[in-house]
Amino acid sequence: MKKGFLIILALLSGCQATTPSSPTVPQAINTTYVARSHQPRINAIVIHYTVADEQRAITLLTGKQVSSHYLIAQYPKDHQTSPEIYQLVPEEQAAWHAGLSAWRGTYNLNKTSIGIELVNRGYSLPSGQHHGHCESYPPQQIAVLDKLVREIAERYKIEPANIIGHSDIAPLRKVDPGPCFPWQQLAQQGVGAWPDQKRVNKLLAGRAPDTPVDNALLLPLLKQYGYVFSAHATPQEQRQVIRAFQMHFQPENSSGQGDQLTLARLQALLLQYPWHH
Repeated sequence: MKKGFLIILALLSGCQATTPSSPTVPQAINTTYVARSHQPRINAIVIHYTVADEQRAITLLTGKQVSSHYLIAQYPKDHQTSPEIYQLVPEEQAAWHAGLSAWRGTYNLNKTSIGIELVNRGYSLPSGQHHGHCESYPPQQIAVLDKLVREIAERYKIEPANIIGHSDIAPLRKVDPGPCFPWQQLAQQGVGAWPDQKRVNKLLAGRAPDTPVDNALLLPLLKQYGYVFSAHATPQEQRQVIRAFQMHFQPENSSGQGDQLTLARLQALLLQYPWHH
């Protein structure tokens, strides 16, 4: 009797060992509530210039210190019809192109932007001078950039006011892409922000465009548009912030001394591209 009981127990144990385990049912995720305090992971495009030539730029941008998602050559090579576009960092990864930066309430734009470098010798501003020299951007290079920025902006639904230069997000450190960059041309083609001329004329209200304007009038409006700087900025730092705005939206006067045209263009931009913060 005892032997038979052991045989039955062994058979039952074998059955238990071969019984398939029940599949794990994934827990449903509740998506009823959506937080209001959020933003897209990629919400800006930042334009730079390299200062270095193409080969030197490739070496620098593929090294350990700095990187960019894209690099656009200056001219087509012999076998090309357009300048080369190099993708150096996948768009879903952060590139080290922005450094210490801020724009419209976002800090550290490395994590939230696409960086595009243009081969260009850059903008030189002699010490103590208000006007410098910059190298123009060839039409072929701008045509390639236009198409690339348009595609990226559409892919991530990037607002015009968030297509910006390095000098916009780091006005105390950077001047690229400089006053020779054709922001107005690109905006007229549907890429980026630019103040409407009729609105600017109306805001000028007949005042002479080159009449100086006090910094105290411009600085709060610059903050309202999205520039980030300390409330305790020195006069020199204030000039640098104003100059950053002018290099983007008033390249005919990038002295850092605001005038009535600076004010009117800034006011027009605030009306056209309000920042809800």
